[in-house]
Amino acid sequence: MLTGIGTSTGVVTAPACVLNSPADFESFQPGSVLVAVTTTPAWTPLFSSASAIVTDIGGPLSHSSIVAREYGIPAVMATHIATRTIKSGQMITVDGLAGTVTFDE
Repeated sequence: MLTGIGTSTGVVTAPACVLNSPADFESFQPGSVLVAVTTTPAWTPLFSSASAIVTDIGGPLSHSSIVAREYGIPAVMATHIATRTIKSGQMITVDGLAGTVTFDE
């Protein structure tokens, strides 16, 4: 399990999609959990089809958190190691209230 700062409430279980840069956007599958080091406004179009957001850095006022709340999707920030621990396609559960990311078997 990873812990971070829950910044947008809700619980979602879905496959992860780890993206390192905008060059990876083509590999994003709608309904996936977007996992990234952080996001910028260039990432905003992905939020409409993401089921949740998990980042290595960020807080309640970060771009990722603000946009996740606007879209009403769970978000966990500041996990520090999500992009190095989670693999694309891996089923994870994101709890935006508790600030946790669990790995489903």
